[in-house]
Amino acid sequence: MEPLPIRSADAPQSGGAQAVQRALALLSNVGRGGSAGLGLGDLAEAVGLARPTARRLLLALCQARMVEQDPATRRYHLGPEAYLLCSFASDRHGILIHAEDSLHRLADETGDTAFLTVRQDDHSICLLRVEGAFPIRTHALKTGDRKPMGVGVGALAILAALPEPEAEALLARIAPLLGDLKAPLEGDAAMARRQGHALNPGRIVPGSWGIGVAIRWPDGRPAGALSLAAIEDRMRPERQRELAVLLHREADLVAARLAGLSRRNPGRNPEGQRISP
Repeated sequence: MEPLPIRSADAPQSGGAQAVQRALALLSNVGRGGSAGLGLGDLAEAVGLARPTARRLLLALCQARMVEQDPATRRYHLGPEAYLLCSFASDRHGILIHAEDSLHRLADETGDTAFLTVRQDDHSICLLRVEGAFPIRTHALKTGDRKPMGVGVGALAILAALPEPEAEALLARIAPLLGDLKAPLEGDAAMARRQGHALNPGRIVPGSWGIGVAIRWPDGRPAGALSLAAIEDRMRPERQRELAVLLHREADLVAARLAGLSRRNPGRNPEGQRISP
């Protein structure tokens, strides 16, 4: 899992705003530590802080019950207040709530591994991975993984669903992160626009293929993507077509639920973006 660093350009470099920014960066990384939790050294390194500074901020987060420290392992986990706030936010921001059933159906019906991916600025995050029953699995992406946009088939589906000039500008911004992948991703995104689904022919991990479909808000912009990953032998052209039909079915179901969510929050989608009339 890629750590989430402090974004120094987003806030002043001194005073209370900087402390808040550092604390929030620590909180985000604690959340990405999953059930195993993270130690002080890992967290300090992830956000670029000295250990004493990280310890002081984590203590404040513990006092606010946003974070808790396991007394046996000394590792940090999200606290009860973080869980409570997440439950309050789930109705407005909870694409996972609306997509989880679809992920399980996809995994059950195909035997392959299903993913839900969403955009975060110029990156993508895997919100959930659900394993299918087929014994040979791919492990290129895990829940919580954060990748540059377009890297991975769910992220590629989101990229292809953006207006083309916006997608091109995004790829130009992250070109240093992509290296030799940039040109192939441009071609893959163009193909995804033509076909209506994205295909990753083992670009990231050889032999690990993926197929993905964007989930759209009522205004047509991508809310996220559903995808399936399998070994190359299970991604022959005829099966790609079958999987694309299943992905479109589930993406349409999730989009319908999100449309209802948008009606309950008129004028904005759950990402806080204004919805076009």
